[in-house]
Amino acid sequence: MAISLRSFAKINLGLAIGTRRPDGFHDLRTIYQTVALHDVVKVDAARGVGIEIRCKDSRVPDDDSNTCWRVAERVLRTLKQRAKIVIAIEKKLPVQGGIGGGSSNAVATMIGIEKALKTQLAPHDRLRIASEVGSDLPLFLVGGTVLGCGRGEEVWPMPDLPAWDIVIATPNIGVSTPDAFRRWDELVQDNGKLTDTGLSDRISTFSRSAFEWLASVPTTGVPTKEGGDRAETLLLDLVRAGIENDFERVVFPEYPELRDVKRVFEREGASFASLSGSGSTVFGLFATKAAAEKTAEKLVAEGIPAQATTLLSREQYWEQMG
Repeated sequence: MAISLRSFAKINLGLAIGTRRPDGFHDLRTIYQTVALHDVVKVDAARGVGIEIRCKDSRVPDDDSNTCWRVAERVLRTLKQRAKIVIAIEKKLPVQGGIGGGSSNAVATMIGIEKALKTQLAPHDRLRIASEVGSDLPLFLVGGTVLGCGRGEEVWPMPDLPAWDIVIATPNIGVSTPDAFRRWDELVQDNGKLTDTGLSDRISTFSRSAFEWLASVPTTGVPTKEGGDRAETLLLDLVRAGIENDFERVVFPEYPELRDVKRVFEREGASFASLSGSGSTVFGLFATKAAAEKTAEKLVAEGIPAQATTLLSREQYWEQMG
């Protein structure tokens, strides 16, 4: 019997880009946050050998370029198991939208194989495999509110945030993450203030702001929106902290339609709005469900795919995965 798992999305509550490293990656600081939108991943393990990817969305690769395939191959090798692994992906999340759909699918595949084979990887093997396959994967082994360091693969669980209402909008625009980094490097080269020292200072400033903001979240009990002032104060503190996504500086000039979506969120009363990752998803956090749903409806009426949903705590993430 196939193992069925929900594969949740993430957003980036801010992202600071640092210096380019010798391995070609950039130092990053970001706050990952899982949200309730999800794909469904079904994993079946049978006698035989091989890995098969099934998905009705033609944009999802069915060969070894798929992150699910690469994770499955490493999991079997680490467990010293032989099996025919079939991975069926029901795609609801946007492809290459900056909300980690492919990475989340891959971690769901890892957990699905463990369940199907009735065995479990050691925690350090889980993390090793995830970080080998992609920078975004490790966050999905934690869930909830997560601080990302290194190239994004070094993850630290943080106190969960309230279940704020959020609108996820993903215009039909393909944003290449490698191209976005290339444009960032060009911006750094042309901007005398963005020296290695300046970039390191930006990373340090982001880290301090993030830690100070997240440190204000209670460690016992997550404040609810219904609780009133405390949850709203946390949201306003996020804005005051000056946490932002550096990719906006190079992605918005290239794709002004994405800047326009952010402006819609701001006009409709979002307490915080930002690009997620390198895009093309833009999101807005709202104080009420009604405001979020109204904004999502407005964007859909304008031809922009958008959905209202909520942030997902770490406990909810694991409980609802399946």
